[in-house]
Amino acid sequence: MVDDVPATPSTAAGKARKSDVPVPETDPDDEPPEHPDQHYVRHESEAQRLDRNYNELLQELRVAQAGVQILFAFLLTIAFQPRFAELNTFQQDLYLVTLTMSALAVVCFVAPVSAHRLMFRRGVKDSLVTFTGRTATAGLVLLGLSVLGGVMLVVDWILNLTASLILTGGILVFALILWVVIPVSLRNRD
Repeated sequence: MVDDVPATPSTAAGKARKSDVPVPETDPDDEPPEHPDQHYVRHESEAQRLDRNYNELLQELRVAQAGVQILFAFLLTIAFQPRFAELNTFQQDLYLVTLTMSALAVVCFVAPVSAHRLMFRRGVKDSLVTFTGRTATAGLVLLGLSVLGGVMLVVDWILNLTASLILTGGILVFALILWVVIPVSLRNRD
């Protein structure tokens, strides 16, 4: 590999000079860590923090959006299957509720895109981040309920209502542990 910068005696020997090491810019408004044993501190301005938070939220939405779109497409096709007419009233109601929750989850996951278009370059990134966080949370709740509804519907169709309630209840407990209990306990640990 050819280097465009000639080596100096100190860097040629493999030792970096003090001026060669990038020093992050510090913002006088940066707050110290909340806990004395906390070592991870970002030195970023409010605008940088908002940009990072918004980008992280968008990454989360990309993951969730793919899942909800697949589920929604699957649910849309069920009503056009010949055996749909064989569903009992409870199953049809469950289908409609699940389809509706899935559609609402899609709306929640796409809402930040529309909000970004309307709020772009208006100096309200803080409001956009808050809005995106809230719609992501609502979308995740609706996605979770849609998945549970879909499982309940299919298991009720294949086996029976009791089996579907037991399995769906188990999945609900598992989802709550992974989606809520563990993250909250990690957030609150000392």
